[in-house]
Amino acid sequence: MSKRNADIEKWNVEDAQFWEQEGKHIANRNLWISIPSLLMGFAVWMMWGMITTQMQNLGFSFTVNQLFSLTALAGLAGATLRIPASFMIRIAGGRNTIFLTTALLMIPAAGTGIALMNPGTPFWVFQALALLSGIGGGNFACSMSNISTFYPSKQQGYALGMNAGLGNFGVTTMQIVIPLVMTVGIFGAIAGSPMELQSASGTLIGRIEAGTDTWIQNAGFIWLVFLVPLAFAGWFGMNNLRTITPNPGSPLAAFSKVLGLYGVGMVTAIVGMLALSWLNMWIALPLTIVLTLVLLRLIPGDLKPNIQKQFAIFSNKHTWSMTILYILTFGSFIGFSAALPLSINVIFGNMMEATADGTLIRVANPEAPSALTWAWIGPFVGALIRPLGGWISDKVGGSIVTQIISAVMVVASIATGYVMMQAYNATDPNQFFWLFLLLFIVLFAASGIGNGSTFRSIGVIFDQQQKGPVLGWTSAVAAYGAFIAPRVMGEQIQAGTPELAMYGFAVFYAICLVINWWFYLRKGAYVKNP
Repeated sequence: MSKRNADIEKWNVEDAQFWEQEGKHIANRNLWISIPSLLMGFAVWMMWGMITTQMQNLGFSFTVNQLFSLTALAGLAGATLRIPASFMIRIAGGRNTIFLTTALLMIPAAGTGIALMNPGTPFWVFQALALLSGIGGGNFACSMSNISTFYPSKQQGYALGMNAGLGNFGVTTMQIVIPLVMTVGIFGAIAGSPMELQSASGTLIGRIEAGTDTWIQNAGFIWLVFLVPLAFAGWFGMNNLRTITPNPGSPLAAFSKVLGLYGVGMVTAIVGMLALSWLNMWIALPLTIVLTLVLLRLIPGDLKPNIQKQFAIFSNKHTWSMTILYILTFGSFIGFSAALPLSINVIFGNMMEATADGTLIRVANPEAPSALTWAWIGPFVGALIRPLGGWISDKVGGSIVTQIISAVMVVASIATGYVMMQAYNATDPNQFFWLFLLLFIVLFAASGIGNGSTFRSIGVIFDQQQKGPVLGWTSAVAAYGAFIAPRVMGEQIQAGTPELAMYGFAVFYAICLVINWWFYLRKGAYVKNP
């Protein structure tokens, strides 16, 4: 093993001299390998929003509800896998964990490409691949937990904002790259033959008419081009910190721990998916979370004391307040990222038309804006602005920033719901599209800034041993937004009342305003403006 990727025995970044002479260089190297690895995790996890949109354009024989369910299933799996991923770094080590979890993304990437080569692929295959793509969502928890250990407290906003913010660009990268690579047979005969569009589609640079050849399978295969070198970079360029992980064991032993933890998450994600067919979503999701925690506590062997020690975070009231506030920010960002492409397709892809007797019916909109052309803008703004949120919060305090963006999100959600209602019931929905898109950009920008501010608060409130697991846990619960938003928005759009979804989100954001003020901004707050 080379010195560059050796385990580090001494690590005291709060010592200014150590940080300047040695720590900063090592921390930055690990950060800049972590960022693109996390970016790929987001891309593979969230790719179903764009893939299902194009599946609809190609005439795959699945209903709108089934297509929304694939996006939601990937969200459910990614969120559930974040719970065990929260504990990986302190059990298996940063280098071991980031290498393996990045390499595992090759499975859903390659599998999705193969499945999309055949329009007759059974729906259950796509369900299994959406479930496996949740690995990319789970990776966020271990990535953030890892990076938080490399930087001093005064730079937590910067480090976590950069890792999460630039990592979140995986959503935008995916939304730009997938439409483009589907237009060209870049992998030749290896990737099979193209399919012909049955409905108009688009890319970043414009509309693509029906009848055009499309290589939808490239939406999966393209990520292998990046994942292979990134796995090597993680293995040869990152480090395990022995001050955080005293006994990771051999690499194979560490890998078995990671696979065991992800195995628990996969089992409970499947149980959660089945529970959703029997129970209300608001009951099934908490049961999935509780079942995951129970199974983690029951894991035998030397993992058990390590996991039980980290369960101490649940006795801290700030774990719960920050979980709710992170649902406000990241939950909104990832949920809207997952739901927006297909929402554009469904709301603006059809319009109202009066029949001879005056009855209004929904018919295809021949001039509909393409989701594949426009959906990337919101996540791009949210990810781009996230490091700024961390930087501002380092200057003025995270909770003040969180309070401001919460108020903005309440107003923007109500306005967005109203515009969605107008567009859905219009004979010319296109007139509402630009206002609809602008309001969603406001929501993405506010949630992106809030991502940075809440991470800064967590880095200040919790000590070195707890902040990593807390970051993982809060991000896990918030990631259920990637399931909830497509499910809720899909159901309300199908019911003809898309505005109700946004009004419901606005009520939740108002509750977050009160929680943030009570815990961190009122006179006598538990921790003042962290």
